[in-house]
Amino acid sequence: MAVLSNQGFLDLGDMQLEYRMIGPRPHAAPTLVMLHEGLGCVGMWGDFPDKLQAATGCGVFVYSRVGYGQSSPAKLPRKLDFMHVEAREVLPRILDAIGFRHGLLVGHSDGASIAAIYGGSVQDHRMAGLVLMAPHFFVEDVTSASIAELDEAYATTDLRARLARWHKDVDATVHGWTDVWLKNDFRSWDLTEDLAYIRVPILIVQGEDDQYGTVRQIEAAQEECYCPVEVALLPNVKHVPHREGTEWTLEIVTEFCLRALRSGEPRPPADPLA
Repeated sequence: MAVLSNQGFLDLGDMQLEYRMIGPRPHAAPTLVMLHEGLGCVGMWGDFPDKLQAATGCGVFVYSRVGYGQSSPAKLPRKLDFMHVEAREVLPRILDAIGFRHGLLVGHSDGASIAAIYGGSVQDHRMAGLVLMAPHFFVEDVTSASIAELDEAYATTDLRARLARWHKDVDATVHGWTDVWLKNDFRSWDLTEDLAYIRVPILIVQGEDDQYGTVRQIEAAQEECYCPVEVALLPNVKHVPHREGTEWTLEIVTEFCLRALRSGEPRPPADPLA
């Protein structure tokens, strides 16, 4: 188990992952593990993790996935199942490495999708709930159109320079992500089947003006999930609730996390022979 500093690199042997650890360590308090968006990283969360830690009293662990921020480079090209690989193979290793004992996953966009896959694939008795901000469960026309627009903006505007501030190899980061969607059978990506297997409460936070997904994403979760699904649809907010509606998002997420932690104290896994 790693000894966590306030920031550094988590050594998983085949990868080095940039991270921040804010507040109490996992052995001392519940932990909120934050999963970033498709072009995000530790730094691009801004001060939202710090605000969330102060509001909840939990420890907050934030990391950059392989190919993002200052973490190890990714093997490219990615395949369409890259989020499933992240959720089922990489995330369990991270949670074990940091000594995760009890808490929630807080994901944004791709990170929310990864959290949902984890919840539906790994029956983890340590997990009290999932916070999914602007999640994708399947592909819509607005999704593909917005990704194509981002790809064009990267080639023609100052977007490359702005993202280069955060990512060690910005071209590999951006093209490694956009190429998955623009050069594959984008429409075949669908994780709604995973939703039926989630057994912890879910909070979905989405902007009414989200340019990457419509309320059909919320409706899919409500239709497919057997677990409780709470929804906060924020007016005048697009795809980044924690930046575009910070105070609303902070209040809603904090209340959900604290309630989920109170009702979901960790229990040992059931004895299959009992």
